[in-house]
Amino acid sequence: MKLLTLNAHAWHEENQLDKIRELAAFIDQHSFDLIAMQEVNQPAAQPPLSVEKLTRYFAADHDAVIRRDNYAHILVSHLQTAYYWTWVPVHAASRGRLDEGLAILSRTPLTEAILGHVSTQHIYEHYKTRKVLAVQTEYQGQPLWLADGHFGWWNDEVEPFRPQWDRAEELLAPCLDDQVFFLGDFNNVAEIRGEGYDYMMKHIWHDTYTLAEEKDGGHTVVKSIAGWEGNERPLRIDYIYSNRPMRVQRSQVALNGANGAVVSDHFGVMVELDCTNAE
Repeated sequence: MKLLTLNAHAWHEENQLDKIRELAAFIDQHSFDLIAMQEVNQPAAQPPLSVEKLTRYFAADHDAVIRRDNYAHILVSHLQTAYYWTWVPVHAASRGRLDEGLAILSRTPLTEAILGHVSTQHIYEHYKTRKVLAVQTEYQGQPLWLADGHFGWWNDEVEPFRPQWDRAEELLAPCLDDQVFFLGDFNNVAEIRGEGYDYMMKHIWHDTYTLAEEKDGGHTVVKSIAGWEGNERPLRIDYIYSNRPMRVQRSQVALNGANGAVVSDHFGVMVELDCTNAE
């Protein structure tokens, strides 16, 4: 099984359509089974797309309105392989110009969804409003869930990470009898002890990066970006977790200029793993 996570930074990038095409080509090249993306945006002023245009779309949020130039919709339209997909809005961005959300793509049909706030803040116009999305699908005839999230920082004065993580685990509790993969931008650095990464690792989750037989440095942010202003060192803050230990053949930074084109201010993470060996 192959998984990919990416903070897309959608519609904040120069040459955005070219970068969507490059991302689509990378996905086609590697034939990922499941993909989770964060900061998947759409222009809020664009008209809604008709139902007829939403091929293989699964409504994880029945109130969501998919608008023209929705990043996920454009991406799936450029893929050679047909993916099932979903997108949910989380909060407004760019002073209301964009709807920012989460997207999941799957080679197999999506059948159920769990969606909820993990932030105390629920106001749509507030950029620190956060949600987690989980969808159920299957792999080799066995049910599994893929969860997608974009979290706050450990010491954030308004929306700190720890209670967000606690709420995320409560939200995902009904899924845990099945295989669960939790992907996303967790905004907590793996190398910093006593903060978010250590807190996550005290619970049920297994970091596929540390399990991997082959791996690189794992760093997905290597410069100063929004949310990490002034950063001058490589950061590992984007993760792929499993609720069960398993054999992970390799974990690689993706879309970093060496392994795929740079399409965002974050690099992605891709893993190849053996689900038949999950305990």
